Amino acid sequence: MVSQAQDPPQSMGSTNVVFRTETRFDPSYLKTPPGMMKATVVVLNLLGFICIQSSAFWSNGRGVYFNIVAHLGLWFSGILLLLYLFHVVEKYHNFMWLKVEMIACGILTFLNLIASTIVVAFGSAAYSAAGFFGYLAMVVYGFDTFFKARAIKEGELAQGTRVPAKQVHVTTPPAMP
Repeated sequence: MVSQAQDPPQSMGSTNVVFRTETRFDPSYLKTPPGMMKATVVVLNLLGFICIQSSAFWSNGRGVYFNIVAHLGLWFSGILLLLYLFHVVEKYHNFMWLKVEMIACGILTFLNLIASTIVVAFGSAAYSAAGFFGYLAMVVYGFDTFFKARAIKEGELAQGTRVPAKQVHVTTPPAMP
């Protein structure tokens, strides 16, 4: 007869996800790394746009393309920042927020690389300043893309709380006859 070693009791645990579905303003999101990155790219895109618009060559095709990319980034990141600040992302938690953000940030990284390179190559001081802000935005979008990909891989939530719930198993002795 084969003797079976008794396995130690296993603790079973699970995690519960808690979503608060009411919208509320929460400025503490700006202190998190994703919040700081979104606020940073909003400012960088705005500064790049101002540099191009203040140039004498604002209507040049290179400047127009840079402004289109800056506006895309400004509107995308600005709207997402507002959605996170008001917990709309948590309210609509079934949507693939992290995946959409990762793809959009990856595209904006590439677009900022192209836009910044062509305005820096133009040679105007205002265009070079805009290119500098565009390159900084490109780096921040690149980091954001990386962090979003890692969050997706680890199964993180876009917004919400995971609460570990432990189940306690109690072993009772057999009843007396």
